[in-house]
Amino acid sequence: MNFAKALKASASKEDRQKQRKSSEKDDATAKRAIATYDLVLASESPRRLALLEQIGIEPTALRPASIDETPKKGERPRSLAQRLAQAKAMASYERIRDEDRLKNAFVLAADTVVSVGRLSIGKPEYLDEAANALAALSGRTHKVYTAVCLVTPEGRSRMRTVETRVRLKRLNRQEIESYLACGEWRGKAGGYAIQGIAGAFVQKIVGSYSNVVGLPLIEVVGLLVGEGFPVYFNWLNRAEVDA
Repeated sequence: MNFAKALKASASKEDRQKQRKSSEKDDATAKRAIATYDLVLASESPRRLALLEQIGIEPTALRPASIDETPKKGERPRSLAQRLAQAKAMASYERIRDEDRLKNAFVLAADTVVSVGRLSIGKPEYLDEAANALAALSGRTHKVYTAVCLVTPEGRSRMRTVETRVRLKRLNRQEIESYLACGEWRGKAGGYAIQGIAGAFVQKIVGSYSNVVGLPLIEVVGLLVGEGFPVYFNWLNRAEVDA
């Protein structure tokens, strides 16, 4: 190899090394930037947490909001879900303003309402309420609304509302009593959990399944990505870990 070729090869090697170092520096910078994106879930629902983890999102913290969920007079189910989701999100957002670690976080909140016609069926607290809820849904098609509200670190809020139609089989007395005895109804909108034993009661579902569980995933990803939250980067990280 003559001197000119050797010099060219050496320069080419140096260029590759510089490019590699630059790429590594860019990756490190990107990872540091990504690390500054925090997400607070304004709920302590294990179902919503599991759904987020399913799509590769792990909230930095849980800050459930305690608000009055009583429907207003004449308030329709969809409007109720939207009002409560926004109230939860803003309550949690205000709560983290005094936390240095979370004051620049995104806040995600959701509320799910089950309805038959214009009648909202909330989360029954007592056994008789749960029995009445199941009786109202038995053999009928009902709607499940989930409103999702995202508040950005700057205080902007965005919302999506999803409707799913669910038909339950006609439930006999033994089925209702046995289901109530298992306790799965507690804390569930409409008094049942589609992801649990009550899945055996579902004849038909039209729309988002995750919406009925409590968090419509397509809409959640759309909201987060639309505000610049690095959802896809989390997926890439998971792929590297699994590799």
